[in-house]
Amino acid sequence: MFRNRFIGPGSLSLIAFVAIGLAVELPAASAQTAPRSPADTLIQFYKLMRERHYREAFAISIYRPAVDGLTQQEFEDLQSDFDKMAAGIPEKIEVAGEQVDGDVATVMVKIPNDDPAKVSIEPAILIRAGDAWIVGDENGQAAVKKAGKRFFLDARIDTHQREVEDLLKRLRTVEALYSSQHGGSFGDLAAVISAGLMPQDLSGTESTGYHFHINVARDGKSYTAGAEPARYGHSGKLSYWMDQAGTTKSADNKGQPLPGSTKSN
Repeated sequence: MFRNRFIGPGSLSLIAFVAIGLAVELPAASAQTAPRSPADTLIQFYKLMRERHYREAFAISIYRPAVDGLTQQEFEDLQSDFDKMAAGIPEKIEVAGEQVDGDVATVMVKIPNDDPAKVSIEPAILIRAGDAWIVGDENGQAAVKKAGKRFFLDARIDTHQREVEDLLKRLRTVEALYSSQHGGSFGDLAAVISAGLMPQDLSGTESTGYHFHINVARDGKSYTAGAEPARYGHSGKLSYWMDQAGTTKSADNKGQPLPGSTKSN
C-alpha cells in the first residue's frame, strides 16, 4: 500500500523517470576509459539501480554524499526503500536525445503508456562533476550536500509521517462506514482490517514505520486513534493522536504515545 516517496528540496525526482520506454537494452557494466556521455551515464545509473547495486548507482549521481556516510545498519534500514525504487526500472530504456549546455545536460527519455497516444517524453537532468556527468541537478545537489547522510534517512521519516497523516484523515471515513454497518458501533484496528476497510500492513510496522492503534469506548460509540514511530529517529519522530471528530495532534514525544493515546491494540 505504501509507496516510497522522497519529496522535498533535492528530492529523488529522477526516480520519476524509472518507468521508461523499452527500446535500448541496458549494457553490461564494464570499465570505461573515456568519460561517459550524459545519456550513457543515465543508462548506467538505471542499470545499477535495477541490479540493486545502490552504492555504485548513487556514486554517479548527486546522492553520493547521502550514502557515503551511512553505517551498514543505516544502509540496511533504507534497503527496502531503494528496492521499491529499483522495482520500477525496466531492462531497456529509450533515449530520445540529449542536449548539453555548459555543465548541464538534459537527456530526453520516453515514459511508456499502454495507450501509445499517451506516451510522453520527459527530461532528466545531469550536471558535470570534474570530467564526469552525474545524475541530478544543482539545486538537488546543494540540498543533498547540506543534509549529508541524513538526506535519505530524513526523507524516509518525512514520507512515513505524511502517510500517517493521510491515514488518520482516511480513518474518519472508514469508521463512519464501519459504524453504519455495525449498528452505530466503531471498530478497533483489528476490526476495521478484518472488515477490509484498512490494509493488513497496518497491523505491523514494516511498511509504515509506525505502530497504529484505535481505542474504542466500551459502548462502541466513540474512539480515539494514535500512531507512534516503531523506531524513533529512524522510522519517524512525531507521535499522533486523533479523536472521532477529526481533531488531530502531533508532537515529538520521543516515540511515546501522546497524552490520551495508548498502544492497546
